[in-house]
Amino acid sequence: MIRFTRRAFVLALAALLPMTAAQAADIKERTLKFAFQNNKGHPQELGAQKFADLVAARSGGKIKVKLFPGGQLGGDVQTISAVQGGTIEVTVLNSGILQSLSKEFAVFDFPFLFANPQEADAVTDGPFGQGLHAKLAARGLVGLGYWDLGFRNITNSKHPITRVEDITGLKLRVIQSPIYVDIFTALGANPTPLAWPEVYSALEQKAVDGQENPNTTIRTAKLNEVQKHLAQTRHIYNPQSLIFSKKLWDTLSADERKIITDAATEATAYQRQVSRQQANEALEDLKKAGMQVTEITPAELQRMRDKVKPVVEKYSASVGADTVKALYAEIAKVRK
Repeated sequence: MIRFTRRAFVLALAALLPMTAAQAADIKERTLKFAFQNNKGHPQELGAQKFADLVAARSGGKIKVKLFPGGQLGGDVQTISAVQGGTIEVTVLNSGILQSLSKEFAVFDFPFLFANPQEADAVTDGPFGQGLHAKLAARGLVGLGYWDLGFRNITNSKHPITRVEDITGLKLRVIQSPIYVDIFTALGANPTPLAWPEVYSALEQKAVDGQENPNTTIRTAKLNEVQKHLAQTRHIYNPQSLIFSKKLWDTLSADERKIITDAATEATAYQRQVSRQQANEALEDLKKAGMQVTEITPAELQRMRDKVKPVVEKYSASVGADTVKALYAEIAKVRK
């Protein structure tokens, strides 16, 4: 009888203390706000949801990530500032926009830089990309990984684009980054920087003639409703930086940081896969929706490259010769 009582006591005690690995770790209850520009269903949102699910699972439900898609909390510029201040904890955005904080990030907006996404992965995952993310710490940000947005293409409501002269005079929305203004000025357009949440209405009201974005973004934002022509210029490939607030990061335990970094790594691989799968599907969907799609010949693409060479030279000088040299050396290594 005594043995039974002791055994029952041990079993009861064990039942009262079910300790999972997450419960045993140093993890506090908290909710993280994750704000970004694209809409539900976009690969950016799918990656964010994957990140949220992984963080919740690995923290035993203690750390929750609340998503704010579609620019609900403001455009990229406002969001970066909020992440620095700690009022938003996580965001993902075009890496080139970060040049306002560290000039070296301008290289990710160089036109016609990467031939394919795999080249971009090798550069961003390697010493070059990691080195740029490390520079963000001094500006109150922690880089967790690089996501995929894809190659940017031009849409407009005026006419098809098959040669560089067709871009002349078009009023095109561009992201709020100086190099985009210079690129499209060089191509003959009238660039108009606008925050993403303003773009659809600006196109609908004919305040601008067109814009430029990857096919997947064009589809999920339903820009085919207000744009007729889509030119496959593939003029810029956008890696996106997944960024965390350093203000919060510095208060996290080692266990919490590991949960977030591991979730970021896994979500990055997932997001890239989804993004690239959707890119081809988006183009077909846009054609079916009535957009007139034009391909650009290699000869015309070369003419575009020639037009923007002065812009590359300008920003190469401001970024620094050593940085640009290191970038092209990494690309050359991948191509070998």
